[in-house]
Amino acid sequence: RAAYADDERFSFIILAKNVGKRKAQIAAITQSSGDLILNVDSDTTLAPDVVSKLAHKMGDPAVGAAMGQLKASNQGDTWLTRLIDMEYWLACNEERAAQARFGAVMCCCGPCAMYRRSAMLSLLDQYETQLYRGKPSDFGEDRHLTILMLSAGFRTEYVPSAIAATVVPDTIGVYLRQQLRWARSTFRDTLLAFPVLPGLDRYLTLDVIGQNGGPLLLALSVLTGIGQFALTATVPWWTIMVIVSMTLVRCSVAAYRARELRFLGFALHTLVNIFLLIPLKAYALCTLSN
Repeated sequence: RAAYADDERFSFIILAKNVGKRKAQIAAITQSSGDLILNVDSDTTLAPDVVSKLAHKMGDPAVGAAMGQLKASNQGDTWLTRLIDMEYWLACNEERAAQARFGAVMCCCGPCAMYRRSAMLSLLDQYETQLYRGKPSDFGEDRHLTILMLSAGFRTEYVPSAIAATVVPDTIGVYLRQQLRWARSTFRDTLLAFPVLPGLDRYLTLDVIGQNGGPLLLALSVLTGIGQFALTATVPWWTIMVIVSMTLVRCSVAAYRARELRFLGFALHTLVNIFLLIPLKAYALCTLSN
């Protein structure tokens, strides 16, 4: 702000108090004048060509939003940041890329997402007044806004060549708090997505079922293995080998597609998933009103 206060290309909006990301976005959007709006998180660094590449994708009036590819700017700090960087690559270049192939990225991520202003203006009332069990929702803005775009009939896209680097958690505690917010948001907004799915390609329905059913099946497998060990004192080798085999297949495919052997190390994420993220998601599901 100090560096650009005198630059006529910039207009700064200073709110009286911290009202959260959603209301801050709305304050900016209502005072904007451009055809396109770029949302960037405060800890994100954009490649020089991000704006032009996203704007080119938004040249199609049927596209309401487009997101770029996310990377961890602090990738080399810890084993966790390296793991999250690979997680982001998979989320962008497998999940979002596949969804975009069928015209509907289900969540345009906050660090780097461009929106059509005319579409956003028509959705602001719904966006601002999102409630869950009668209480205002103050997180999960990105997924909710994306689903509103899809419900209004717009396509949402992914642009892999538009690179944005963002700071990711470097400790387990911060990572789990982030994942808890994201899990609650995913559960809440998946319910909002159900009415939209019939109007989208059938792949998107399969995608939503897989993303929510997959962790459930993994949790049931782990619980069954623990039950077998507790009741029979035998090691559930079949369960262990199936999970290990699926992990190696997934990591090998990612390593081949990315042309980087480091993705074989993403196998560690399976342990994080089983022992940390699955219990956390179960807690999130039981505390959606928090």
